[in-house]
Amino acid sequence: MYSVEVRDRIMIAHSLPDPFFGPAQGKHGASFVVDVAFFREALTAQNVVVDIGAALDALSNALKRLAYQDLDTLPEFRGKLTTTEFLCKYVFDCMVEAAKAGALGKDADGLAKIRVTLHEHDLARAAFEGPLP
Repeated sequence: MYSVEVRDRIMIAHSLPDPFFGPAQGKHGASFVVDVAFFREALTAQNVVVDIGAALDALSNALKRLAYQDLDTLPEFRGKLTTTEFLCKYVFDCMVEAAKAGALGKDADGLAKIRVTLHEHDLARAAFEGPLP
């Protein structure tokens, strides 16, 4: 299977108000490096997995809603624990929607799956991977 990966980064603030999270229960900041990998079985007629420029634009658009925001104040996250894993799925869903809307180019329907990885720092990261519906 072929893959292409694009990268961006965001800074957010949030809290994780559950005793499970210890000191992270309080308001704190986080910086994430965000990688999105696109997979397909066969290359397009242009011998690519996906248009890299379009993929970079789609990722940038997906992250704009989060960048420099306090996630606790965003209506769509109210009452949710915005863990790194949770945010991986949020970005994944945004990328699936971008693919459906044609933002990844006309050959996006041939993509087999997408993987989103958020790197908290060099020692910890989380990911969500799934097929395109």
